[in-house]
Amino acid sequence: MLLEEKFVKLEEAVKKLEEEDISLEESFQIYKEGMELLKQCNEEIDRVEKQVLAVGEDGTLEPFA
Repeated sequence: MLLEEKFVKLEEAVKKLEEEDISLEESFQIYKEGMELLKQCNEEIDRVEKQVLAVGEDGTLEPFA
């Protein structure tokens, strides 16, 4: 699943949790799933940040700041 798709699923989870007629059990399940998606998003963002490099003035690759 792409990062963008995970963000869409997180938005859907928030909307479901805001519904008035949601049961406590369903809320808890959606919350758990949302937290797992959030963890996956954070891990993927961290991984991508570590891979991002910039070309320095002398043509070498340097970590992007």
